[in-house]
Amino acid sequence: MVTAAPLVLAVAGLVHPRHLTAATAGQWAGLHIALLAVFPFIALGLVVPLWGRPHRDAEGALTVLAWAGCLCYAVYYSGLDAVAGISAGTVVGHGVHGAAGLLFTTGDELGRAGVYGLTVAALAACVVLLRRHGVRILPGALVLLAACWSFVDSHIFWPRGVFTMLGFAVAFALLTVAAAFPRRPDAKARMCGTASRRLTK
Repeated sequence: MVTAAPLVLAVAGLVHPRHLTAATAGQWAGLHIALLAVFPFIALGLVVPLWGRPHRDAEGALTVLAWAGCLCYAVYYSGLDAVAGISAGTVVGHGVHGAAGLLFTTGDELGRAGVYGLTVAALAACVVLLRRHGVRILPGALVLLAACWSFVDSHIFWPRGVFTMLGFAVAFALLTVAAAFPRRPDAKARMCGTASRRLTK
């Protein structure tokens, strides 16, 4: 489930036109209409490993921050898809070339805001998962942060955008598998347990 959206986007990146022209405008707009419902689901890769009610402590606050970052990504990156994808493709397809540059500028700003939100969510989620599951989450965390860095300006364009999406798929798979292991014993709980045993003796 967590790898489905980035894998679909990686495949879409293989057929995404490199440039928006009158000849590619129809494919450009149509592809972004189809992908409008796919881009937000990248956030599932962070929501699923964090699933559960947040605790009332620093970990809980970071979990809520991760959720908020995922929401920011879903909203603003969908804006990029709608403005620079659907709208720009539509106006160029109808011969209105002058507006495309302004649409791309606005879309890029929306997209960057979305990716920054996703990056904040990724950082918060990785800290929470590190506290819960220890160093086993580090491989997935490193791949995830590299994919976020690349996503800022790669979109899904071949080749880097496609590899960015594959990076998200690998990272989400690694994090989800790591989060499937039992929660790491809390340090405070271990200390309380040790003190209790000493008192009992």
